[in-house]
Amino acid sequence: MLYDRARYEYRGKFAETRFKRDCLAEYGEVFKTVCVDAAYYSFPSQQYLESMVNQTPDDFVFGLKVTDAITIKKYPKPDRFGEQAGKANKNFLNADLFAKAFLKPCEAVRANIGLLMFEFSRFWPTDYEHGRDFIADLDKFLGQLPKCSPYGVEMRNRGWLQPEYFGCLSRHQVAHVFNSWDAMPAVGEQLALPGSRTNPDLVAARFLLKPGRKYEQAVKAFEPYDGIKEENPEARAAGRALIAEGQAAGPKHRTFIYVNNRLYATRGIKPVMPPPTLCRVAT
Repeated sequence: MLYDRARYEYRGKFAETRFKRDCLAEYGEVFKTVCVDAAYYSFPSQQYLESMVNQTPDDFVFGLKVTDAITIKKYPKPDRFGEQAGKANKNFLNADLFAKAFLKPCEAVRANIGLLMFEFSRFWPTDYEHGRDFIADLDKFLGQLPKCSPYGVEMRNRGWLQPEYFGCLSRHQVAHVFNSWDAMPAVGEQLALPGSRTNPDLVAARFLLKPGRKYEQAVKAFEPYDGIKEENPEARAAGRALIAEGQAAGPKHRTFIYVNNRLYATRGIKPVMPPPTLCRVAT
């Protein structure tokens, strides 16, 4: 729905390589930000970041998910972790590694980075017996970070959305990333929690899945993403509320809203090609 197929044709055929290389430029003609999932899977190089920035307008900003080498406490079982699967991550919350391997490549494009997100997958009792233990580790980690970048934290443990957690983020001026996910409260419920706006100048939300729905279920229900399969008025209402809040807060305030097409599928006509693999399409 977003892309003009003719821009990526070569000798009358769709050229996937050309699409992967150039699609971000066309995306940037419509939207002003994108959430880059690719950075979550490996540390981004300066060349990679500059190549994205060079495809977009000067006022386009990126939300980057911080590489999971920093945010995973124990490696899960997926094949991509190989021999590390099931083992403790010695670099969990390693501020020095984050500064060297993630922040340093970002320095050249700092003006185009709107948000760096630490996404923490759901922790289990074998990881932390109590949420306060994680908050203590998080507090120490955030205190070690350079203050030059806009940070956000995305949680997947709904029971840990407590005053102590929000207070920790507030002390460090780090935004709580409101997220719609299978085991999390709806974004509207999170917005109603006291103290959930932990940075007065920065708010972020990622609408990924309807609460209670697994990722695999969403894929099965919504592929090939060629129209609305079900409405999600709660998510829309929460998004509108965030936009209104941001507009009322003034010009220095920034609100980032990213929407995944697995929230309830996409709107409109059947797309002529799949979304880009460079980064997950978000608005």
